[in-house]
Amino acid sequence: MTTGRIELPRLDDLHTHLRQEGMMQTVAPLTWSGGAGRVLVMPNTLPHIRTTREALDYREQLIAVEPRLRYLMTLYLTPDLHPDEVRRAADSDFVVGVKSYPRGVTTHSDAGVESYEPYDPVFEAMQDAGLVLEIHGELPSDPVNDICCLNAEARFLPMVERLHRDFPRLRIVLEHITTAEAVRFVRDAGETLAATITAHHLELCVDDWAGQNHHFCKPVAKYPHDREALRAIIDEGHARFFLGSDSAPHPRDVKEAAVGCAGVFTGAHLAVHLATTFERMGALRRLTDFATRFGREFYRLPPLDESIVVERGPTEVPAQYGEVVPFRAGTELPWRIVD
Repeated sequence: MTTGRIELPRLDDLHTHLRQEGMMQTVAPLTWSGGAGRVLVMPNTLPHIRTTREALDYREQLIAVEPRLRYLMTLYLTPDLHPDEVRRAADSDFVVGVKSYPRGVTTHSDAGVESYEPYDPVFEAMQDAGLVLEIHGELPSDPVNDICCLNAEARFLPMVERLHRDFPRLRIVLEHITTAEAVRFVRDAGETLAATITAHHLELCVDDWAGQNHHFCKPVAKYPHDREALRAIIDEGHARFFLGSDSAPHPRDVKEAAVGCAGVFTGAHLAVHLATTFERMGALRRLTDFATRFGREFYRLPPLDESIVVERGPTEVPAQYGEVVPFRAGTELPWRIVD
C-alpha cells in the first residue's frame, strides 16, 4: 500500500493513562487531537480505581475535561475486589475490564498482585459477567532466581497460561508485549487471549532507553529481534494483536531524575507515530485493522462514527507540552492529521 492519504476511523486506544488534575487537563485533549476516539483508561491513579463508583467519578472528571473522547474504564485488581463488585461493574455501561499489576513492577503498582490463585473467584465472576482481564505481564526482579527487566515478561508467561487454561471463557489481554516469546505464546493460544502492542515498542530496543530516560517504560523495550517479532505479527495481520498505546505521561523532572519514572508519552501524536512506523515497516495496509478494528472486535464494541485523515506532510513534535516531554520531542515526523 503506497498512498499519501489514509482515512480511517478514530483510533481505539485500548490501554492509556490520562492521569489526574492538572496533568489530565493537558493529556486528555491531546489524546483526542492525536487521533484517538475511544480509550481504555488505566486505574493506577492515586488513589487507585477499585470500585464501579470510583470509575464513574473518574470518568465524569475526564468527560468534563475532554467530552469528545469515549472513555472505557477499568478496575484495579486488589484483594478487596469482590465478585459482587465485578457484577456491578459488568452491569455498568462503561467498565469493561479489570487491570492486574504485579506488585512493584511499574508506576503505582504498590497494591498489585503477588499470587493469582486467591483471585480465582474474581476471575470466575469476570468470566461469567463478560469483563476482560488486562494483565501487565512481568515478574518482579529477583536476582536470586535470575529475573530482571529483560526476562521478566518471558518468565511471567506460565501464569497467563494457567489462567487461560483454567478460565477458558475469560477474555485476557496481555498488555504492551515486548518479546518474541510473548508473540508466539499469544499467537498459539486460544481465541480468548489477545495482546496489545504500543507505538513506541515498535520503534525502540534496549539501546534506545539505556541512559535515555524519556524512552524508559515498563516493560522495557528488549532486543532488536523482539522488536522485529512485534512488527512481523502486525504485518501478518493477526486479529488478536491490536493497539494499546500505554501512553504514560510524567512531569519532566521525575523522568529526568536519578531514578526516572517509567512511561513514554505518545498520545499527542499517536496516529502520526503509527503511520510513520507502519510505512517504515511496509505495513500501511494493516494500520486500520490494527488501530481500529481488531481491538474493537475483541472487546465487542460498536464501531466509532468519527474518522480522521492522516496524510503525508510534516508534523513538528514540540519539545514539551506543559511539563510533559512527548515521544520524539523536537523532531519532524513525515505524516500529519488533517483537521
